[in-house]
Amino acid sequence: MLEKKRILVVDDEENLRHMLQVMLKKLGYLVDTAADGADALEKARTGGYAFILCDIRMPVLDGRSFLASCAELGICTTVIMMSAYGSVDDAIDCMKLGAYDYISKPFNSEEIFLVLKKAEERERLKDENQRLRAEVGQNCSLGNIISRSDRMAEIFQLVGKLADYKTTVLILGESGTGKELIAKALHYNGARQGAPFVAVNCGAIPAQLLESELFGHVRGAFTDASHDKAGLFEEADGGTLFLDEIAEMPLPLQVKLLRVLQDEEIRRVGAGSSKKVDVRVISATSRDLAAEAAAGRFREDLYFRLNVFAVALPPLRERIEDVALLVDHFLRKHGARMGRTGVRPSADALQALVRYRWPGNVRELENCIERGLVLCEAGVLDLSCLPETVRRAVGVERRESDHRDSLSIKSGAVALERDLITRALEQTGGNRTHAARLLEISHRALLYKVKEYGIE
Repeated sequence: MLEKKRILVVDDEENLRHMLQVMLKKLGYLVDTAADGADALEKARTGGYAFILCDIRMPVLDGRSFLASCAELGICTTVIMMSAYGSVDDAIDCMKLGAYDYISKPFNSEEIFLVLKKAEERERLKDENQRLRAEVGQNCSLGNIISRSDRMAEIFQLVGKLADYKTTVLILGESGTGKELIAKALHYNGARQGAPFVAVNCGAIPAQLLESELFGHVRGAFTDASHDKAGLFEEADGGTLFLDEIAEMPLPLQVKLLRVLQDEEIRRVGAGSSKKVDVRVISATSRDLAAEAAAGRFREDLYFRLNVFAVALPPLRERIEDVALLVDHFLRKHGARMGRTGVRPSADALQALVRYRWPGNVRELENCIERGLVLCEAGVLDLSCLPETVRRAVGVERRESDHRDSLSIKSGAVALERDLITRALEQTGGNRTHAARLLEISHRALLYKVKEYGIE
């Protein structure tokens, strides 16, 4: 061994202690001994032992009591139990109290060696897992956001700077890029982490109910108001309110939101007085809010009030280096939940996942991996487990490569036309009317070409 490990042998039989001491020294360990559990506990408290070999039946303090005392004192050394009176019940009891393994007397040096090697490998894997988790946490993640791209690293740094302040933040990005995760990271990494984080999708609540949802109401304020109700601003008092899809908020309500941000007071619907609230507001949208304000669809003064700091999240297709990292993350996350641990993607599947454009971004990728886990067999996520749109990514790449190798103008024109149509549909979110305008062809011509090229 390059580094000798210390072992404590605990047994009331002197001959056995001596035998184990000689045996373990030959295996390369440094060995201390103790005649009973009380003596062993004093020595274990000093630390420094890699393993403890402990008899179950001893005077003063037996093996079970020794294990329980170790747990109470926070001694985390790996303990292997020994007994000449071994039984399944003894083994189960000791395992419940924290023992790693159990061996029966008499035993030979090979048995001891194998048990210790297995324990060493377990400790090595634990240390490596902790190191990797710390490394990923430091370099590739913020909260539940996984990334190694330079652009996301800059966003992580900005979030770290903004987290402690009450400053309003506007998060911009396509659907599925993780805007709510960034909002949660701002909250849970800052001074307000112990207070409520309340999220609301402004586009999911009817306009006539949104005011009551945000600010609350008093009894009798409207037909169904049978009792007083606190709004989301009051629920988030002291914490953070996340207004998702803020561009969907009706203009009349935008005026009231602006007043709340300026005065830090809310008034329930139907109430005669206002109430102070201490709420940090973070908003998000998938639209171009500056363009919405310029077009008069969003109040310009509210836009400037919300946009003190803007965090623009890149789409997944612009941080393609994150795809493999996210695939591994989602395989472990959903694999553990579904009882399908250890599943790995095949080379072809990973190639398709990396080459696909992901118009639905990280959310689409996560759904794709969850679907694949249901379909995969033999611990391998292969091409057949992926949706047709993703599988085609490999085929498209190969066809385009074939066309590049050809000098045929006709083949090259087909490949270019197909690529332009695919990109236009992605850019417009599948809206064929808008895509036809971008392509400067008729809607009918686009439908014909979509069918001809097999584009979904």
